[in-house]
Amino acid sequence: MAEKIIMMTEQRGDTPVIPTTLEAPTGLLSDRLARPLHDLRISVTDRCNFRCVYCMPKAVFDNNYQYLPHTSLLSFEEITRIARLFVAHGVEKLRLTGGEPLLRKNVERLIGMLAELKTVSGKPLDLTLTTNASLLARKAQSLKDAGLQRVTVSLDALDNDTFRRMNDVDFSVDDVLKGIDVAHQVGLGPIKINMVVKGGMNDQEIVPMARHFRGSPYILRFIEYMDVGASNGWKMDEVIPSAEVVRRISAAMPLEPIAANYTGETASRWRYADGGGEIGVISSVSQAFCADCSRARLSTEGKLYTCLFATSGHDLRALLREGRSDAEISTALAHLWRARGDRYSELRTSQTEELKRERSANKVEMSYIGG
Repeated sequence: MAEKIIMMTEQRGDTPVIPTTLEAPTGLLSDRLARPLHDLRISVTDRCNFRCVYCMPKAVFDNNYQYLPHTSLLSFEEITRIARLFVAHGVEKLRLTGGEPLLRKNVERLIGMLAELKTVSGKPLDLTLTTNASLLARKAQSLKDAGLQRVTVSLDALDNDTFRRMNDVDFSVDDVLKGIDVAHQVGLGPIKINMVVKGGMNDQEIVPMARHFRGSPYILRFIEYMDVGASNGWKMDEVIPSAEVVRRISAAMPLEPIAANYTGETASRWRYADGGGEIGVISSVSQAFCADCSRARLSTEGKLYTCLFATSGHDLRALLREGRSDAEISTALAHLWRARGDRYSELRTSQTEELKRERSANKVEMSYIGG
């Protein structure tokens, strides 16, 4: 079966229908599986200066790749308007993603605008950003000053040769570590560090990564290599299950499980038995957590996706630029979330291999909607 890669410039998606009867948000919105709306992940750019093999491989994202023109991107004002409507429906956490979000010019201005929003109960939002840290050292202070609370940094190995093979642009580990330390110094925390584990490429780095960050102020998380999109050549035999990650680390530094911080948290938490801190494991492939998923995703040019593994989105930009009112857009969002029944990862575990391949070949790319 030929793979279908959904490019950034393709398909506007369906424009949501505005219901006849408008409704005021209550802050208590749930989907068909009784999952609340808690998180909104906002992709602010489709560009990245890394070419990670599991996300934006050079074979697809080469020098001829056509990125979105600036006019297609949501403006900061449009992003803030949509975020405000989501917050009224119960969202308490906003995460800026990409691509690499720090490549978006003047992203600090957007952060300042979002930092002014309050939850339904009047509390500050949990405002965070995921980054590869290539620009973090120089921008950490301005991000903090703008109102960003914390960052999550992607780092897939401590060994420079392995890390360079993963990012495929010859970026060094030392520069990422410097960005992490500067972010900590300016008060962006707690900082989480994400390692995507791909069997045969960087799984030998599991224990060295754990040992390096044990006893530090940082929380290391291991992510199973996922079948997001169709460009990364995902194979099940390259997935190292989280249970194996925990087994390897615990054999060297004993671990014990601890409770989640909140319902719907993506990572299962473990702490070192001697008090040396904690790690997390994100097990989308081996232990699906669809039942608690409370995350919506907004793409760079304004499509709403209700699942990381979605095959299509809902065109909110069209509503914004048609001049629809807040009440109309808010009501449309409510109807979309109530209709949500996504549980791809759970279905993946029960489908035949043929069905898995068919579904996977049509999924949107991770760099398009963020992780």
